[in-house]
Amino acid sequence: MSRFWSEGIDALMPYVPGEQPKLDNLVKLNTNEHPYGPSPHALAAIRAETSDALRLYPDPNADRLKTALAQRFGVMPHNVFVGNGSDEVLAHIFQALLRHERPLWFPDITYSFYPVYCGLYGVAYKTIPLDYDYRIVAEDYFPGHGARAGAIIFANPNAPTGCALPLSDVERIVANNPDCVVVVDEAYVDFGAESAVGLVHRHPNLLVVHTFSKSRSLAGLRVGYAIGEEKLIEALERVKNSFNSYPLDRLAIAGAVASIKDEAHFQASCAGVVATRKRLIRSLEGLGFEVLPSSANFVFARHLDWEGDALAARLRERAIIVRHFAKARIDQFLRITIGTDEQCGLLVTALAEITAGGAASRA
Repeated sequence: MSRFWSEGIDALMPYVPGEQPKLDNLVKLNTNEHPYGPSPHALAAIRAETSDALRLYPDPNADRLKTALAQRFGVMPHNVFVGNGSDEVLAHIFQALLRHERPLWFPDITYSFYPVYCGLYGVAYKTIPLDYDYRIVAEDYFPGHGARAGAIIFANPNAPTGCALPLSDVERIVANNPDCVVVVDEAYVDFGAESAVGLVHRHPNLLVVHTFSKSRSLAGLRVGYAIGEEKLIEALERVKNSFNSYPLDRLAIAGAVASIKDEAHFQASCAGVVATRKRLIRSLEGLGFEVLPSSANFVFARHLDWEGDALAARLRERAIIVRHFAKARIDQFLRITIGTDEQCGLLVTALAEITAGGAASRA
């Protein structure tokens, strides 16, 4: 703390990103990065953009990218908002749409940036517990008994559990809250869940957020977007243009547009992750793990006899990094990114050897 800080800075609890360790022969399964590379067309487009034009500012509206996204999802460009990764898009959403007299509702186990943004932007919030099976219950988000949300946000598939809410339940939440914005954060939707983008025509209170970091394998490029009714998008543009009029650079726009056009690479790489996920789940269950149903590019698993932090530490000794959350209800679990078949094989072999030892159990 410093006497030069603005008021309230000392009370902020910043988001803790996944570790980016510098270890030799690392098997990195902790930050949900795609195991396969971006579209070759995206890489070529980025290289082609490295010209004298970099001395010029990029298009502040990223119209080329908005048009490409609108065409892919069957909406108009004015229904699309873009930003530096979905985290920045979410930050603008919290500022522009989620700060109300009544609290924002979101799950008790969810993406840990949500409460961070609430602290940063002064958004009152209420957490809704997941059920016994770590799933969102749609009815828990309906108004009732004098309680109504000021706004609602949830990830689908949820993070860090990986569990997906059926599209019919998503729509029931949106339809039962017509007077508040419902934000569906679909960072992982392309790995097995149903997107709610098709519902935005029917529900003016729905906003859907996507990212190029996961299924498009462009985490290093930082591109995210939201799709919704024109007035919701206008609110985000007002915040963006009061903060940073040029959020996406020329390389990001070029790479993202080319990625959208390479549907074959997108489908094949996502299918590869899904196939590896199925094999990994079977292997983990064979080693005594309980694995939650996953529609994401990671699994959430706990061993019946081992503490989560102990397993994570033992894996780290072997240069295998997974994510452990020291939080209520989930501190026994490990979140394991779906890597290549080789990486997942090394993980399974290490876990088999570690758990066979029988030490550091929950007892």
